[in-house]
Amino acid sequence: MSKLLMLVGPSGVGKGSIVSELRKVRSDVWLSVSATTREPRTGEVDGEHYFFVSQAEFDLLIARNDLLEWAEYAGHRYGTPKQEVISKLESGLLVVLEIELAGARQVKKQMPEVLDVMVLPPSISELEARLTNRGTEDPQEVRTRLALASMELEAQGEFSHLIVNDTVSHAMEQLIPLLPPQKS
Repeated sequence: MSKLLMLVGPSGVGKGSIVSELRKVRSDVWLSVSATTREPRTGEVDGEHYFFVSQAEFDLLIARNDLLEWAEYAGHRYGTPKQEVISKLESGLLVVLEIELAGARQVKKQMPEVLDVMVLPPSISELEARLTNRGTEDPQEVRTRLALASMELEAQGEFSHLIVNDTVSHAMEQLIPLLPPQKS
């Protein structure tokens, strides 16, 4: 059973909330921190939420093949630093990638043993409410993210497992049985 868990789904579906809850119930979870070219949001810490890098620094990561996957999403680039993921897997941790569809497809090609889980919203209207209520995007960006979400959700047949995040506790009930046992 794979120790690499990939949670995929549209922006606002609650992947981060699921990961936060998973970290409360499993001490062996390590969340990969992505690099991004977007500006930090209020309260985000470099190296904790993301590695905030310039376009030139991101180009260098690509050129050196230092990313497991990368993609452009809503006008910004995001990528998973490869070496840290490999190192944490080798140490026996359950590595979690919280990524979007294009990146997920790249990971599945490089690491086909990945435990691939798409997180679905209970409805598009609920997803819109979540994006709007979190207050981190302007109305135009919410519309852009909803359009992307519709396209992403059409790809759910590409994933081995689907879970609906109507509530975090229900999502966890669906996720926990899919995971490898925690080593004591």
